[in-house]
Amino acid sequence: MEAVAAAVEQLQGVTVPASALERLVLPARVADYSPAQLDELCASGEVLWAGAGAISGGDGWVALAYADVAPLLLPPPDDALTRTPVHDAVLDALGAGQALFFRALSDRVGSTDDTALAAAVWDLVWAGHLTNDTLAPLRAALGGGGAHRARPATPRTRYRRPGRVALPSRGGPPTVAGRWSRLPERDIDPTRRAAALADVLLERHGVLTRGAVVAEQVTGGFAAVYPVLSALEERGAARRGYFVEGLGAAQFAVPGAVDRIRALAEPVDGGRGRGGPALVLAATDPANPYGAALPWPERVVDSGDGTAPATGHRAGRKAGALVVLAGGDLVLYVERGGRTILSFTDEPDPLATAGKALADAVHSGALGAISVERADGEAVRSSPLHDALTAAGFRATPRGLRLRS
Repeated sequence: MEAVAAAVEQLQGVTVPASALERLVLPARVADYSPAQLDELCASGEVLWAGAGAISGGDGWVALAYADVAPLLLPPPDDALTRTPVHDAVLDALGAGQALFFRALSDRVGSTDDTALAAAVWDLVWAGHLTNDTLAPLRAALGGGGAHRARPATPRTRYRRPGRVALPSRGGPPTVAGRWSRLPERDIDPTRRAAALADVLLERHGVLTRGAVVAEQVTGGFAAVYPVLSALEERGAARRGYFVEGLGAAQFAVPGAVDRIRALAEPVDGGRGRGGPALVLAATDPANPYGAALPWPERVVDSGDGTAPATGHRAGRKAGALVVLAGGDLVLYVERGGRTILSFTDEPDPLATAGKALADAVHSGALGAISVERADGEAVRSSPLHDALTAAGFRATPRGLRLRS
């Protein structure tokens, strides 16, 4: 439980796809992560979760925060939602600190259409107005789908005598289980929000750069938190320096992070280079430095008479996309759905390590089945990646390579 609490503290306020939160983001930080652990923190009132916009496929962006700082760190509600009388009735019913189960909410609203009311509830969730005391309805809404598809759960069946009519659940559909309540009003004071955000950004990144702040789409950008970071430096709570070459002079770090960077920079086994354990991360995970603190590496292809920059698909911090890092280096970028993969090395060892990590993620259930058709702009069968994926357990299909969980 302490590991989950620490991970939530580190992730406060950042938005990630809901389908990635418990399949990729939290398991990357917490060994043997269990959804019950996060549910316990939410049910106790310590942690709140909030929607921050819907994504195609029934998915959406979500953020976590401890209740005492949620008004400062959770994204502001989306005012673009076109509210109907049903939306307004739900908000009124949950006013004054009310927390209601779905059936009590429908009685209070006077609705007899569970489908329409559930849709209104989820409109308000993705707009950042409502939350629930567990993530159970969010998991039910995703149903193994979303931008990051997981292995489908084994369907549960219940014996029922022939001819017996199935009655509607008293609690309502699974997608609206649990108690619903309104999220706290956001504190919109820019100074207080910047102060809270600066502390969280330092905790999250260790070494904070302009690129990392921009990647998190902080309102006001780096300029909004720079005065707070400078004040933290004056108090000795942060250090400013040129810690990472090529990332600009405006770098701030917590004291312990600098020592860790120096330790990691020391040669291992007499040399440097790719190696070490491979990690499969959501491309939007703050732990992925590429497209944030670090630029995406330039892919180079053999043009026959030398080398040339690659064209076609480009890596990006997109919902549903994955990165595979080996020893901190970007080895693979997997587009949403897995049909297209970009590689950033031709070296067999890191490709094999990354291929195995991708296969392990499928076998563990973190990812659903992957069917790769193209790699680096060509058919995967003629790509250097073919051997690495085949060795990891991918099987040939008429269109490419496939791995099932």
